Amino acid sequence: MTATTPQPAPAAPLGRIPVLAVQPVLEGGRWPSKAIVGEAVPIRATVFREGHDAVAATAVLTRPDGTDHSSARMTLIRPGLDVYEARLTPDAEGEWTFRVEGWSDPYGTWSHDAELKIRAGVDVELMLAEGVKLFRDAAAREGTPTRLADVLFRAAHAMRDSNRAPLDRLASGRSAEVVEAFDAMPVRDYVSPSAAYPLLVERDLAMVGAWYEIFPRSEGARRDENGKWIGGTLRTATERLPQIAAMGFDVVYLTPIHPIGTTFRKGPNNTLNAGPEDPGSPYAIGAPDGGHDAIHPELGTFDDFDYFVAKSRENGLEVALDIALQCSPDHPWVTEHPEWFTTRIDGSIAYAENPPKKYQDIYPLNFDNDPDGIYVAIRDVLVKWVEHGVTAFRVDNPHTKPLNFWERLLEEFRANHPDVIFLSEAFTKPAMMHTLALIGFHQSYTYFTWRINKHELGSYFAELGGDWASVMRPSLWPTTHDILTPYMQQGGTAAFAIRAVLAATGAPTWGIYAGYELVENVPRPGAEEQIDNEKYEFKQRDWSRADGYGIARLLGILNGIRRQHPALQRLRNITVHPTSDDATLCFSRHLDAKDSPTGRPDTVIVVVNLDPYTTREGVLYLNRTALGLPAAEPGTQLSFTARDEISGETFTWGEHPYVRLNPHGQVAHVLAVEHT
Repeated sequence: MTATTPQPAPAAPLGRIPVLAVQPVLEGGRWPSKAIVGEAVPIRATVFREGHDAVAATAVLTRPDGTDHSSARMTLIRPGLDVYEARLTPDAEGEWTFRVEGWSDPYGTWSHDAELKIRAGVDVELMLAEGVKLFRDAAAREGTPTRLADVLFRAAHAMRDSNRAPLDRLASGRSAEVVEAFDAMPVRDYVSPSAAYPLLVERDLAMVGAWYEIFPRSEGARRDENGKWIGGTLRTATERLPQIAAMGFDVVYLTPIHPIGTTFRKGPNNTLNAGPEDPGSPYAIGAPDGGHDAIHPELGTFDDFDYFVAKSRENGLEVALDIALQCSPDHPWVTEHPEWFTTRIDGSIAYAENPPKKYQDIYPLNFDNDPDGIYVAIRDVLVKWVEHGVTAFRVDNPHTKPLNFWERLLEEFRANHPDVIFLSEAFTKPAMMHTLALIGFHQSYTYFTWRINKHELGSYFAELGGDWASVMRPSLWPTTHDILTPYMQQGGTAAFAIRAVLAATGAPTWGIYAGYELVENVPRPGAEEQIDNEKYEFKQRDWSRADGYGIARLLGILNGIRRQHPALQRLRNITVHPTSDDATLCFSRHLDAKDSPTGRPDTVIVVVNLDPYTTREGVLYLNRTALGLPAAEPGTQLSFTARDEISGETFTWGEHPYVRLNPHGQVAHVLAVEHT
């Protein structure tokens, strides 16, 4: 692979009207910001000029073919800082661009100056005459609609009428219909465009989806009459698909399905004494039967995998596959390409370590040894799975591999397989998580799993929906096969319900690990993971017990609410509202009618009792503007109707409603605001 030397962006002169700090722009446009089809993208810029003349700005969205798709006059949102914003919505996938055009606003300048001077009796006739000329010139422009031209001509005629009082003549030039006409067809002098910045527009699953994780070997696993394990297969795993689909999930995610090595095979609970019947960790990939491009013989064949994919699609599910770029000592690559690994001074191949932890059953790849050879091999593996119907990859520990490898791979997939989604499983430092998103990962696991109290969750949700939302899309998981936090261990069924509500509504993508419905919460001593972990053994589950916990029903309700409400399918529209109780969290998601795919406003308020043991009550302090609600009439209190999408109850609320939530009954409200 040929190395390239990064270069700084070249210097560029200012336009006549300076346009600076355009957002969302990543590293000066080095990488694209991201959106999905139909998502309203907030575009911001700082626009100003010398002197006192009025300025304005327009945001312009350009299609992949280079033609302008749409534009919108930007609103001044921070007057003292000259920051403008508009929202534009792409309607197709592809590599779009956007720019901001700053311009001098003759009408704004005239309106401001005329108001001051005419009221002061200074240059009255001169100001009115200048207004008449401006209006006539604007009305006569090519392309001005007849309706708007008539408005401007009438206003010009009224301003020329010297029999009327000067302030009445001025009022004709500043009427609502005149302002509307100039907003629709503004006079733009000294138009100064910014650079065109990249915007990558992808399909919905890049940001919106509900994932369900399974170990295929456990689906249908059982003991025979002699107590010997009979593992599940890809065929028996298909029997679970209707249940997963019935709960409203979009993706069935499979942990690795490849042959598993026997050298240093791990036994139950990560012990080193595996017995002859212990299946080993599916993350110790590779055996004489093959490596990453093969299927464990006990799971089936590629015909069986194709059958699983077909049945998944029949149930409305896409298939995601776990990709762990590491090898067991028995992987074919170890003998075919020993140079792909790190050889220690004693001649042995270095196994994985995270001192003091040792993973003797895993050899990490050394990406600095033959990077091109490793790249081609991994790319070809992924392409093979895509050819067999995989449309998403959950990538195990991508932060332990070189970023330039990922950038190269993701760029090639974006060009040749743009529908394939990559989810980054990187619980690491923010700089690494953000950079993985910058170079092309569609989604990322997050720290949500460890955010527990009201302050932590509120600030974290606001952060996830903030500036980084233009590139890093969060995937929220209450538990995984590796993670079972103390909160989940100790909080019982209520904790599982609480975290499900938070994950399902806190971001557009969330995920559940199989067994969540059964409240599997017993930890392995000394570890934040389940005892008898499925990574090291078969797990036979009695799904008939799920109804007794109520979690499966709740998961289905939550996924149904997510599909019904576009506001829950967006990331940048969250507002956290204060509450009087330390364990009651309240946040909302709102879409204006113009930003909503339905053409109607959509607002969802989520109120959650974070205490899995105790009933909590308190007052919410709602921001009506964030909810898209108008101000109350003078002398009255704000009142609106909200329907609880979980319980079906309807409430009439004001700005400060009282709530009471019982962890052993209803742990949360998920309320749809009824807009009139």
